[in-house]
Amino acid sequence: MIRDSFWRGRRVLVTGHTGFKGSWLTLWLLALGARVTGYALPPPTRPSLFEAAEIRPEIDHVEADVRDAERLAAELRRAQPEVVFHLAAQPLVRRSYDDPLETFSVNVFGTAALLDAVRRSPSARSVVLVTSDKCYENREWHWSYREKSALGGHDPYSASKACAELVASSFRRSYFEAEGSDARPAVATVRAGNVVGGGDWAADRIVPDAIRSLSGGAPLELRYPRAIRPWQLVLEPLAGYLLLAERLFEEGRAFAEPWNFAPRDEDAKSVGWLVDRIHAAWGAETRWSKVSRPQPHEAIYLKLDASKAQARLGWRPRLGIEETVAWLVDWYRRVGGGESARALTEEQIARYRELERDPELEPVGELERA
Repeated sequence: MIRDSFWRGRRVLVTGHTGFKGSWLTLWLLALGARVTGYALPPPTRPSLFEAAEIRPEIDHVEADVRDAERLAAELRRAQPEVVFHLAAQPLVRRSYDDPLETFSVNVFGTAALLDAVRRSPSARSVVLVTSDKCYENREWHWSYREKSALGGHDPYSASKACAELVASSFRRSYFEAEGSDARPAVATVRAGNVVGGGDWAADRIVPDAIRSLSGGAPLELRYPRAIRPWQLVLEPLAGYLLLAERLFEEGRAFAEPWNFAPRDEDAKSVGWLVDRIHAAWGAETRWSKVSRPQPHEAIYLKLDASKAQARLGWRPRLGIEETVAWLVDWYRRVGGGESARALTEEQIARYRELERDPELEPVGELERA
């Protein structure tokens, strides 16, 4: 269970805090009482959760590029974070086809710049680097990928995330686990499923596209309606990141490795299935069509095995796929009706934390390391 006592007053740096996932994490950290410094470019979408939830006045906000290694190192020296979450990235597969150099630059060099700044920081003790479920060499099989599965990537985005994993491993072995090292900071990478939730307005993502269509936008077209993805509400992996950060801080090297956070196997569903459920929850007739023109390659089948996180961290998915759809639709409908994005996000964080406290969902025991 995430401990308020650990986070209260803790100095935390979040890169990419102006993005969808980074905004949710920042709000959760604020609710826990952490002192947050955010380092990122301006919000990548309009509207954005960062602006709608009025996060800027609550934190030490730094607007800069993660590839600016000198500025990044200077901000770490100034903020003196004890815990670092690295979420700054180019996060879209289709955009990576349009601009592969930007994708590799942000996702690979940006990760290296962050780790180089961290290794020179006397304050940082716990570092969580967010990569992607797409970092694995996808073999289009029906089994779930575990942390020791081979890295790879067909498209530039997936390959860049695999490269980021290699960069993290290199820094960890070269600097943070070297002979005579005090193993500080402890660095782990995390690979989540396909994250959905309120406040995502990105282009070329299925949930925002569906919500825009339902709200009177263009008719919804699906590129790969039969593609299977491990859908999970944004709070699910964020809970894992927070738990992992605590363990890295207190136990260091024992948890400094890759981790998967994913829904239950039966909750991995097709794109078409998800869209149908979103329409049903919205109370609308299902209306979408398959794109007929040729599309860039995307994996058809992808699932992750999160049994290591369940056994060793005590993390478990709290919401099934039907509940996940209900939560995200509730967020968008209520914000669209004029309710506060900040209040709704904090409400869902509080509701999720009540589920986290459920005594029937405790760790099931140890597992041999994957």
